[in-house]
Amino acid sequence: MSDYWPTILLIVVAFVAFTIAWRKGAFLRLSAYWNETMEELKKCTWPTWDELQGSTLVVVVSVGLLGGFTVVVDAVVTAIVKVIVH
Repeated sequence: MSDYWPTILLIVVAFVAFTIAWRKGAFLRLSAYWNETMEELKKCTWPTWDELQGSTLVVVVSVGLLGGFTVVVDAVVTAIVKVIVH
C-alpha cells in the first residue's frame, strides 16, 4: 500500500490545482484567448505562392551576402591580428 502514496498524492494535488484553476476562470480565459486568436487569424491576408517564393529568395540571398561579408571581415581581422602578434 505504501508504494501507491506518491501516485495518490500527485492525483490529489492535480485535482486541487484543477479545481482552483476552474474556480478562478482560467479555462474561460484560455478559451476566450483561443477564440480571439482564431478571429484575428481570419482577418490576416496570407501571401500568394509567388509572393512567398520571392520573399524566400530575398531572405536566402540576404543571409548569403551577410554570411559572406562576415567571413571576409573575419579573415581580414584574423590576418591583421596575426601580423600584429607575430
